[in-house]
Amino acid sequence: MLANLKLVLAAGLLFLPGLAEAQEIRRALPVEQSSPPPEIRRAVPVNPAPPPPTPTSTPVPRQPVAPASVNDTAHFLAGLPISENSSLVPLTHQSSWQQHANFFNQAWAKLEARQLSGIRTWETSYLPEARDPVPVVYYLFSGPDFLYADQFFPSASSYILAGTEPIGPLPDVTHFGDPALDSVLHNLQTALNSVLSFSFFITKDMKTDLQREELKGTLPIFYVFLARAGKTITDITFLTLDKNGDPQIATSPGAHGTTPGVRITFTGEAGSAPQTLYYFTTDLSDEGIRSHPGFLKFCAAQSIGDSLLKSASYLMFEPGFVTVRNFLLTHSKTLIQDDSGIPITAFDQAKWNLRFFGSYSTPIDLFKQHFQPELQALYIQSHPPPLTFGIGYRWSRTRSTLIVAEHK
Repeated sequence: MLANLKLVLAAGLLFLPGLAEAQEIRRALPVEQSSPPPEIRRAVPVNPAPPPPTPTSTPVPRQPVAPASVNDTAHFLAGLPISENSSLVPLTHQSSWQQHANFFNQAWAKLEARQLSGIRTWETSYLPEARDPVPVVYYLFSGPDFLYADQFFPSASSYILAGTEPIGPLPDVTHFGDPALDSVLHNLQTALNSVLSFSFFITKDMKTDLQREELKGTLPIFYVFLARAGKTITDITFLTLDKNGDPQIATSPGAHGTTPGVRITFTGEAGSAPQTLYYFTTDLSDEGIRSHPGFLKFCAAQSIGDSLLKSASYLMFEPGFVTVRNFLLTHSKTLIQDDSGIPITAFDQAKWNLRFFGSYSTPIDLFKQHFQPELQALYIQSHPPPLTFGIGYRWSRTRSTLIVAEHK
């Protein structure tokens, strides 16, 4: 399949280079799920942010201004209030930002009601230990999806995410005013539309929407997710990994012959311990790991942790992704996944306890060759509890598959 479809996955980001990516995945989704729920724009915030300032006719300064702090930039891009003395304050008086803030307030309210509250309720009932401190969470094939890593494992000391999507430079919006600002913010809304609607990214869409230099790559997405999760960003450092997995500080993302990455340090509620998010741009195929072994060596130097796999394009069903599959099976204490992660036959039931939730029928048409009759039999035998949230390519809550594998 990989040869025919040229599938490349950046950690949960579906990338179909020769097949009109967005159209292909949307065609593969069930008909009733092929477009974002219209009510996402009508939702009323559950815990709305304070209303943005009333529009004024005050002109926006066009002279150069001091760079805004990382945290204020994150809040600005997320449509949330910023510091009173921030250089971004004049931009919050523009109608484009106020519309942007309203969009995200409504979208997150709907997301909270449809997805996030359901995940927290499910974990309270079935996996409360997932909310306890854990040294590291591996979310490979994730791209910039910190949103779901934080929802499933909110107390991790470190999160290690990976994908093929580049990191990009530090976002800077201080020199934008209408109408340029409107275009920049609209691109960000569009880039996040699929993950807010379907629970996963479509890589081609995101690469197109974030091709502007000032919002290029994954960092703007991380900014929004961290800010909307109530995190305070305290530091961002670009890194590179050599072939031994040793991290070196870089002045900009990437260097030839190394694995580029970024380290984001943040805190949650007042008094909470600092947490760290790592994201690396890397190819997780066997061939990619042979060419650039630094990423998995870096991971192997960390503790045994928990893992998350979601919308992973069934890549670890393929013979060319054995190394990363084996790494997760040997370095995970608890692994939460949908049916697109590791095939159920790869779990040695002498070593793993498996629990099932939701339902399992068949993969979407694009991945129909990866139907698992063994998994279907296990679902029939176990009568699993239903889910109140959707996950994976069959993102309807009535058709989603969720598997919890716990190492004995």
